[in-house]
Amino acid sequence: MAKLVFLGRLADLAGAAECEVAPGTLEAILAGLPVELAVALLDEKVRIARNGELLINPGSIMVAAGDEIAFLPPVSGG
Repeated sequence: MAKLVFLGRLADLAGAAECEVAPGTLEAILAGLPVELAVALLDEKVRIARNGELLINPGSIMVAAGDEIAFLPPVSGG
């Protein structure tokens, strides 16, 4: 299994900070999520990291067993 990690408001949308998924393409994994969550994760402002390394072009990555994919929403502060 692979692990998806949701940070910030994305965890609220997902209903949990993380979940386990079967390995496969990121596209196929996102297709298996609730539509509202998948759309939020595909926002161009959301950064994606695999095993702690930010991905420049995550469009066609293959998620392997043991991978951790983190979704980082834009940070707002004050």
